[in-house]
Amino acid sequence: MRVYLPTTVGGLAAAYAAGAFTPAPLQAHAVTPAIREWYVSGDLEELEYAALTDAAEASLRSLAAAGDSSLRRVVVAADVPDAAVVPRAGQLYRSLVTVAVPVPLEDVASVHVDELEAADVVAAAARALPAADAGDDDARFALDEAEATELLWYDVTEIPDLLP
Repeated sequence: MRVYLPTTVGGLAAAYAAGAFTPAPLQAHAVTPAIREWYVSGDLEELEYAALTDAAEASLRSLAAAGDSSLRRVVVAADVPDAAVVPRAGQLYRSLVTVAVPVPLEDVASVHVDELEAADVVAAAARALPAADAGDDDARFALDEAEATELLWYDVTEIPDLLP
């Protein structure tokens, strides 16, 4: 199953040094039954994009919580055994899953990262998270602006180029 691991540049560096995303269980996003139900007419590519988008917001939340100054959302797409993935119902995201095993770098399909020029938009979205969660429409707009900023695609062999 394709999963989307939300992380940060620092998290990516740690995984690269360790050769895997650890420790398990890991929070990730995937095409879950809840996503399929919500996007009744979506094809697999659209459903995977929805899961990737949720993972990008989860990465934003990690940046905000850690006070991460890199201000670059990072999402890692990886393929893991179906049996290792458990949907997590009733959470903030329809796509939220738990991955019960570490994810080695050889199982990573791609890495998605904000371009450096997106830092201001990502910073504004990180600052707006508490108000957006409280229902403030203007703050939600800041999150929508970050969501509209596409993550760049990188091959797993390019990870060293993404690290500070």
